[in-house]
Amino acid sequence: MPPGTVPAMCPNHTPTGRHWDGSTRTAHPRRCLHVAVHSPSRLLRHGHSGICRSCGHRIDIYPRPDQRPIALHPTELTTHSVPATCRWHLSSGIAHSHDDGSDWCRIPHAALCPALTPHCPTSPYMNELRRQLVVRTRRLIDTGHFTPLPSDTPPATTGHPARPVVSMLLDRYLSGGALGHIRCVAQTRHRQRCPQPVLHPDSPAGTWRLLPTGLRRHHQPLLPDSLMAVYDLGFLPHAEQRRWRTQRCPNHAALTAADLTLTTWQIFDPFRHAAHVHARLPHPAAGGRRQG
Repeated sequence: MPPGTVPAMCPNHTPTGRHWDGSTRTAHPRRCLHVAVHSPSRLLRHGHSGICRSCGHRIDIYPRPDQRPIALHPTELTTHSVPATCRWHLSSGIAHSHDDGSDWCRIPHAALCPALTPHCPTSPYMNELRRQLVVRTRRLIDTGHFTPLPSDTPPATTGHPARPVVSMLLDRYLSGGALGHIRCVAQTRHRQRCPQPVLHPDSPAGTWRLLPTGLRRHHQPLLPDSLMAVYDLGFLPHAEQRRWRTQRCPNHAALTAADLTLTTWQIFDPFRHAAHVHARLPHPAAGGRRQG
């Protein structure tokens, strides 16, 4: 080494498997959530939780056998303290409206929500639990951590349906919001919900039509022969209609990515959803073509 040369100090950052004090370094392998192929629900556990917008308490949302969502109280209750008509249990991510013979069961949040009238028989234990939720809701409101919202969607004032009726896969569905606001439910590579809308400008659009409201469901009589605005997707290819039904954007239509939340579709019932029946076609800017 020539005179006056100082060797460079290069710190050694090579992992040795031990801490500075000689203790063993434990490496925890990173595991990713995935959905089993045989699972009847493609929803990750992360997407089951939510907040009741009427009382501010946490709820667990699960699909029923008919794929309709139901909000359950997050805590299991003893079976003997819950009336038989309010007992629910979970099996493979699906909520069933009866107990499974065990000492514990789940209960719908609507039976305890302070903002709703109980829809099933109560018990002293349930009344005390409901009273605790009432006190907690009042505390959240007083401290400014929660502001109650109306449970029903306000009617649209721009002529566009706030919750349009969509025809696809030989049935009619009530959407959870305006067509342009229906968001993909798939999980991205960053473990976040996809921000893309289902109504993509590069995909074929549906057609607004005036169709009869007289639908026979569950042995109910037909409604009078009146017309209602329906966003018709029935003429599109089956794969495109299925993409809408699974609420996925074109990028996630053919992928096996899990869902981070439940879809917002509801089977349209002309009796229960009469408030969402519109007799006039919306403006073409609401999405799709307009046809009388």
